[in-house]
Amino acid sequence: MDVYFYLIIIWWLLLGVLLMALGSMVGMDMGVGTILRYVGRTDAERRVALNIIGPHWDGNQVWFVLGGGAIFAAWPLVYATSFSAFYIVMLVLLWSMIVRPLGFEYRSHLPNPGWRNIWDWSLFVSGFIPMLVFGAAVGNALLGIPFYFDDRMVSYYTGNFIDLFNPYAILCGLVAVGLSMYKGGAILLIKSKDQHISQRALRAALVGGVLALVLMTVAGFWSANLHGFKIISAPAPGLQQTPLHQTVEVVAGGMLQNYAQYPILWVLPALAYISLILGLIALVAGRATVGWWLGTLTWVGVIGMVGAAMFPFVLPSSSAPSHSLTVWNSGASTLTMGWMLGFTLIFIPLIVTYTSWAFYVMRGKIGVKTVEEGDEAQY
Repeated sequence: MDVYFYLIIIWWLLLGVLLMALGSMVGMDMGVGTILRYVGRTDAERRVALNIIGPHWDGNQVWFVLGGGAIFAAWPLVYATSFSAFYIVMLVLLWSMIVRPLGFEYRSHLPNPGWRNIWDWSLFVSGFIPMLVFGAAVGNALLGIPFYFDDRMVSYYTGNFIDLFNPYAILCGLVAVGLSMYKGGAILLIKSKDQHISQRALRAALVGGVLALVLMTVAGFWSANLHGFKIISAPAPGLQQTPLHQTVEVVAGGMLQNYAQYPILWVLPALAYISLILGLIALVAGRATVGWWLGTLTWVGVIGMVGAAMFPFVLPSSSAPSHSLTVWNSGASTLTMGWMLGFTLIFIPLIVTYTSWAFYVMRGKIGVKTVEEGDEAQY
């Protein structure tokens, strides 16, 4: 087949990898923010939690930037359409994340309890809301977004802000929040010296993991009865095309049609469930590091099973199904994808390397005594 076909498939897989890394690494930091006020009952205990992720959270944000950059460069139609549809939601996400670095940098500069309390709440908000929005965006993508294109390929969003926070989307958002709480609790278990923090972190991680497990099950049964999208006619895969060149129909109860056609895909939800269950067992057994890695595998399974359910659709249209965006009609040019792939093959290994190096260099545990004495404590 033409090289363009393979570039599209590679970039679809790379987008999935970036979303998995975003959920795992950024979600871990967000999860610490979400459970901060629970695991830290005193100012010193909260400082322990912040100093555990403080050296890494801004480096982990690179996965968030890479995800947006990959969509912008490799899937320009998806970027333009989704950012138009999610405009207000994106602003909410942006506003919540703007206060995140301020919370880390400003919180401990003044000893006033009221001052620190405000920034603690800001870290909660900037941890909970982004993960809720992330999961809700995935839920909306599964359902389809109400948009259409005119003859000039200008997209028009026909929904409203409230539509984006429908019950199914909120359910998916809470799954993401639960997984972030699990990963946040796991990293605190790995890095905290203090028994009280560790005990609360364990409880928070278990609550998050069980919440995600239950809601994933509910979402699974719900998804089995949701409509899906099916391409009836379109140019051959790999040929450059636009959404105006295809016919798509809505299939009642067809959300999981790919799973029915290719049963091997059930490996992905099985991976998500088995990894999360084993991760919970590992945390209870005192194997926090194993539990953390199993949480990463859970994200692989979750994002993987969503991608498998949607393929070849990337952003279906619920109001004009034939205008849906697929991997075949929304990709960038061969030249753009080729250059981007070259840069990606260089920079992703570099990012993985320096992230691993940073965690290795700053290994070890942090306790209340550490932050009270100011030894190696920055926040």
